[in-house]
Amino acid sequence: MTAPDLRLPPVLPTLVIAAAGAAVFHLIGFPAAAVTGPATAVAAVTLLGVRTEIPPRLCDIIFLVIGAQIGSTVTPEVIAAAMTWPVSLLVLTLTLIAIMLLVPISLRLLFGHSRVTAFLSAAPGHLTFVLGLAADLKADVPQVVLIQTVRVFLLTLLVPVLISFWGVSGTATFAGQGTSSTFDLGLVLVLALAAGLGLKRLRVPAPLLIGAMAVSAVSHGTGLVVGVAPAWLTMAAFVCMGALIGTRFGGVNKSHLRGAFLAGLLSTIAGCIIAAAGAYVAALLIGMPPAALFLAFAPGGVEVMAALAIETGLEPALVAAHHVFRLTILGALLPLFAIRYRNG
Repeated sequence: MTAPDLRLPPVLPTLVIAAAGAAVFHLIGFPAAAVTGPATAVAAVTLLGVRTEIPPRLCDIIFLVIGAQIGSTVTPEVIAAAMTWPVSLLVLTLTLIAIMLLVPISLRLLFGHSRVTAFLSAAPGHLTFVLGLAADLKADVPQVVLIQTVRVFLLTLLVPVLISFWGVSGTATFAGQGTSSTFDLGLVLVLALAAGLGLKRLRVPAPLLIGAMAVSAVSHGTGLVVGVAPAWLTMAAFVCMGALIGTRFGGVNKSHLRGAFLAGLLSTIAGCIIAAAGAYVAALLIGMPPAALFLAFAPGGVEVMAALAIETGLEPALVAAHHVFRLTILGALLPLFAIRYRNG
């Protein structure tokens, strides 16, 4: 008779470590502690060899909750402000092109990467698509994966710090809306799941997040549903999101980590500088808070940036809309750049 396996499933220690990281970062006053603390704590223990995991079903719940919370910020005032967004979306497109042209050059000059590897390592998002192109274009796939993982992790830590320097002055608020009834919240989440699964079949990036955001925005905007998710549920989603980022360091080849970390740091800082410049120009043009537009222009991590927008109150609807648009534009630009590199 086989003895029962009494080991804890890895998700449980992962969540405990994530919660401890959130508590420590909150105590020291680090920005967006509910996301940055878990990301740092889980990444650290993962690199030390501890097995960490956030199961796919829990990931789905995280994205549904965060998407529903973003949608609940849609008000008539937000809809009126959205009329100015095409201007900032144009600036965002120019910013993306600048990142995709300039950052790969720095990776080639300073780290000796091939043209294709440097380009795909610097791509500001759309990781699944990027990895598919990496295999097709015969890039250094492990290097691309590692640099992209480091880039998302550093974005999670650096963006909250940068927006705190710039001034967190969003207008989105949840406190005055009250908490949704169990029925209303359940209705939104069920409809959001259906919408997300439909978008997944269409191969839309971040389908559950986008589906939940759309369903919640329509239901709140029309008055069908009122209130927001309970604070404890939103906070739990933030902590799990941070933990999910940290688990991405599982299986990393530590001998390559130092070079990938430096390359990821360079691409992150360079991308953030370009994004900040674009955000500042867009803020002048449309009269929105620069910090909110920087969060909207941040080069990657749609789910993470959406979570940060909710926690900081920095125009979650604007931030999410810009990141969805960023993924759409990247879906068009990446093949064009790939053709250029293949033919070059």
